[in-house]
Amino acid sequence: MAGHSGSRRVIYAALAGNLAIALTKFAAALFTGSSAMLSEGVHSLVDTGNGALLLHGMRRAARPPDRAHPLGHGRELYFWSFIVALLVFALGAGVSFYEGVIHIMAPEPVVNARVNYIVLGLSFLFEGSSWLVALKEFRRQKGNQGWFEAVRRSKDPSVYTVLFEDSAALLGLVVAFAGILSAELLEIPELDGAGSIGIAAILGATAIFLARESKGLLLGEPASIEVQRKVLAIAEDDPAVQRANGILSVHIGPEEIVAGLSIEFEDHLTAPEIEACVERLEARLKKDMPEITRLFVKPQATGTWERRRKAIAEASEED
Repeated sequence: MAGHSGSRRVIYAALAGNLAIALTKFAAALFTGSSAMLSEGVHSLVDTGNGALLLHGMRRAARPPDRAHPLGHGRELYFWSFIVALLVFALGAGVSFYEGVIHIMAPEPVVNARVNYIVLGLSFLFEGSSWLVALKEFRRQKGNQGWFEAVRRSKDPSVYTVLFEDSAALLGLVVAFAGILSAELLEIPELDGAGSIGIAAILGATAIFLARESKGLLLGEPASIEVQRKVLAIAEDDPAVQRANGILSVHIGPEEIVAGLSIEFEDHLTAPEIEACVERLEARLKKDMPEITRLFVKPQATGTWERRRKAIAEASEED
């Protein structure tokens, strides 16, 4: 799993920052009685737990195939990414919304607000540092793609999950600052509770977005068009292949792809010659495209492949 070294660095940076920030925010909330600061503390604590879950998912996904999981455990990362999205929604957004409503129904003025401002400023500095680490890694991975296009096409949720969590954290800090400041200046303590509800809205939107992306990965997303074209080109380069009809592929991990090739072999080939061709293709792909961890080859006439491809396309349009 060497390809995850950048992802791990991003998560470790986020973990260290979030844990320190969470403890500081809770201490400030206890000292000042601010609802928005308490919500921010819960937010940072949830982010800390989420980072630990992502690391757990990466470790579990790195296990080799076994009898019960012959294709490997790569999708464990996708599962834990989905759990992270649920935790952001249930714990982060849920607790923040609850705290906001309670504080609006039974408002209490914030005391020693200056402490909150100092903590928010330090938190913004630490969160910003973690965000920059995640942003740098994500920009390296996305290349020339647009931001949202890169997220939709990415098969590694660990980096963009941390990036979106940190972005939500920075926005939450701004909302918390606005809520505490307006509550103090206007002497309307309910505005502090309104800040908590604003934080809940940010976390809820972030969680829904992350859950949607994780759902797609869990259900199974195909390899990129570029990867599919390269596999077909390698197949057609073999002298025993008359035509590589097409490929069915699915990601079972960020760098693990299971591919099924439909190939029309030369008519004069014997069964041993076809077997030798398949072995050559497996060896070539293992060398040139190590992300193709499993390859299945189906001898198939071009006409049969086209009919089945059209049937799949029509079914997709109906859905």
